[in-house]
Amino acid sequence: MSEQPYDLRKVLEELKQFPNQYHETDKPIDPNADLSGVYRYIGAGGTVMRPTQEGPALTFNTIEGFPNTRVSIGTMASRKRVGEILHHDYKTLGKLLYQSVEHPVKPIKVDKEQAPAQEVVHLANDDDFDIRKILPAPTNTPEDAGPYITMGVVLGSDPDKTMTDVTIHRMVLEDKDTIGMYIMPGGRHIGHFQKQFEAENKPMPITINIGLDPAIAIGTTFEPPTTPLGYNELWIAGALRDEPVQLVDATSVNEVGIARSEFTIEAEILPNQTMQEDINTNTGKAMPEFPGYNGDANPAVNVVKVKAVTHRKDRPIMQTTIGPSEEHVSMAGIPTEASILGLVEKAIPGKVLNVYNPPAGGGKLMTIMQINKENEADEGIQRQAAILALSSFKELKTVILVDEDVDIFDMNDVMWTLNTRFQGDKDVVVIPGMRNHPLDPSERPQYNPGTIRFKGMSAKTILDGTVPFDMKDQFQRAQFKEIPNWEDYLNDSN
Repeated sequence: MSEQPYDLRKVLEELKQFPNQYHETDKPIDPNADLSGVYRYIGAGGTVMRPTQEGPALTFNTIEGFPNTRVSIGTMASRKRVGEILHHDYKTLGKLLYQSVEHPVKPIKVDKEQAPAQEVVHLANDDDFDIRKILPAPTNTPEDAGPYITMGVVLGSDPDKTMTDVTIHRMVLEDKDTIGMYIMPGGRHIGHFQKQFEAENKPMPITINIGLDPAIAIGTTFEPPTTPLGYNELWIAGALRDEPVQLVDATSVNEVGIARSEFTIEAEILPNQTMQEDINTNTGKAMPEFPGYNGDANPAVNVVKVKAVTHRKDRPIMQTTIGPSEEHVSMAGIPTEASILGLVEKAIPGKVLNVYNPPAGGGKLMTIMQINKENEADEGIQRQAAILALSSFKELKTVILVDEDVDIFDMNDVMWTLNTRFQGDKDVVVIPGMRNHPLDPSERPQYNPGTIRFKGMSAKTILDGTVPFDMKDQFQRAQFKEIPNWEDYLNDSN
């Protein structure tokens, strides 16, 4: 194990070594809509309303109303930066993550004295306790339901403590000791555990861990079938760092927290209780979500009662993200790429060279698959690969298939494929009436009456831009001479 275990602070120090990847400012900022508004221009990217761009990770050192705290945003809002953070080529991060799933490193428990997350403890029964005054959680837009925790890793276990899991949910601060948590139906193990507690009419103890090494955030977003029930995604973060994640017993609930987090909220999900997500604003909106639209406020989110908030003593860092930003693409997209690669390699080995879930789909709705056809028996294998991905990952809506000479990370190259190796009447495969992601606003019955019966249904589309194997010689790209020393012509003194 390295001298200093990995945490957010170590990563930010490493990022300072790379030009234009990290910036911090002492200029005061209001966390209520201004902070996200500023970062929208500086580095959000993704599907954020233009103008936006890829830019540095940013730490705001002076948060109005929250002295001695900081807010970090955009650590993962660049795929190349994620590569630097994980010490790996950004183009093969999906393969790295899948290897980490296959070779897990399990967490270890440490004492309170070794847990900087518990240096300061605020108990909910203290007279002046108000989480809204402790946690500098930003409000992303003026119509949000309130301040949101957007990068809080929720850690919980089943009632018998035989399984533990971590997931990320959207969580709004509702009052001084109440959080509204949206648990998307199906697929999330925390939700499965919570239903078990609910059946016994018992509150579920959890910790919400904020300000973490991005290896944890990225590992956390894996889903079934890659990480089935009983697989704790903290094992992936351990594998990525070759160093176990450190856990510590919570101070007020029967659960563990992540020992090197910046803030930890100790809480309970109340059984058989829900509340209106936008109870304080009644705007009908929650917060900006990954497809680029403001999500609708949910009329019945889970009620989370806070028991304590612990944090670091030295200017703790609130970590946050903008829902439609490139950061979501990194967190959601790269694990999905890993899952698709693992699935197709088992079913049709050697035929899918690489996979990319681009910002246009928020990391979830679209994937580009690079196909290797070696002989005539491989013709059609590309569509089998696409159907495998669509059937296993219900949030996937569009698959684009390209040949091995196309750079899947360059959307101009991908679109070139769809203009020169594609005919709409032959190469579009549409599968109607499937399940998809309810945050896509086109997936409602009014948009396609008769086919979409309920919100969250969708037609799924395969765009096959691969050249038929027997015609490959007619689609050779212009071949330029290889010049090994081409950079010399940029570096000469004249």
